[in-house]
Amino acid sequence: MRGLVVLVTLACFASAQHQALIDYLERRLLAIEDRISLWHEQTNRYATELRELKQQMVAQLENLDKENEVLRNTLESVGARVDRVEREMDYLETQNGAQPCVDMDDKLMEQQVTQVKEDNKAKYAKLSDCRDMISSIKAMKILKKLGGPKGTWSKDVSRGSGRVYIFNGTDGDTIHEFATVHDFTGSLGFTRAKAVTLPSAWRGTGHVIYNSHAYYVKQGEEVELVKYDMRNGSVTDTAVFPVQDNLPVYSLTPETVVDLAVDEEGLWAIYATRENDRYISMAKMDAKSLDTEQMWDTTCPRENAEAAFVICGTLYVVYNTKQPGRSRVQCVFDVNGMVTSDDAPLVYFPKRYGAHSSLKYNPLEQLLYAWDDGYQILYKLVMKKKLEV
Repeated sequence: MRGLVVLVTLACFASAQHQALIDYLERRLLAIEDRISLWHEQTNRYATELRELKQQMVAQLENLDKENEVLRNTLESVGARVDRVEREMDYLETQNGAQPCVDMDDKLMEQQVTQVKEDNKAKYAKLSDCRDMISSIKAMKILKKLGGPKGTWSKDVSRGSGRVYIFNGTDGDTIHEFATVHDFTGSLGFTRAKAVTLPSAWRGTGHVIYNSHAYYVKQGEEVELVKYDMRNGSVTDTAVFPVQDNLPVYSLTPETVVDLAVDEEGLWAIYATRENDRYISMAKMDAKSLDTEQMWDTTCPRENAEAAFVICGTLYVVYNTKQPGRSRVQCVFDVNGMVTSDDAPLVYFPKRYGAHSSLKYNPLEQLLYAWDDGYQILYKLVMKKKLEV
């Protein structure tokens, strides 16, 4: 009988433990279900907020697209109006002509022009039969923006050479040489360029590359011209420029005291002196020896001048017209006396960013290589004969 009681007691104890375990498991399952329910609730809330945010972003993007379209239409309208105004300004300037840069009595100006013509005819023989002159600018191409706001760039003016040369800035001792125009335009900075270190520093923006030689201006107590062979890396010749008391040749590029130029006839030097401080002078140079062959005082003012170049013995001086995006050839001097500023056609440069710090003419291509506020620009020229003026 006692054994039966013990068994009943053990059975009751086991049943109680089993019930307690079941109760515990039920509580755990309820807690898990509550957490799952809370997770579902939070997930649904996050999904709802995400949908609302997406709808807001879509609406904002649609509004931005509409505003962008309105702005683009407005800019196109403004651009069309600006182009129309520029065409009207060109027409008015062509009809009325530009005012001279220097206030001077007309009779006195005519006397000076006549006197200069007579002096040149008496002193100098005709240089050659080259009769080309500018008729207009056919096209403008901006190749890239490289370097500082002022500098010089050009091709080597010699047949068979496609090399491009960069004088970055207004002083230094390094020329950057690109093998081709393609290398120049495709280069990131000067990565494709060969750095050529010169034996002395150059000054200004008046340098040229002619027949595989760099002609540059070295300025110290005296103004010295240096001829450097780019092929073997040596100085071929030097010469002190035979003018005392040099002044900056252009008022808008005061770093340049001598501007070297190349045309169909060879090497030229454009300069200014205190003796004739209001006007620009020019000289014909011997490219082999750097000797000065002939010199002229022109009637082209220095005031408001940006740059100049020579074509067939004719000096073209470019002035800032003080109109947005405009420069103009406003003074012409022909060493042979065939063309004057009154005879020459109006030549406007289509657009510019600041002012031309250099203009280099390539007679083989009939192109102008321009440096304008760090932009390297090509101007394609339309030529005509001087006798057709």
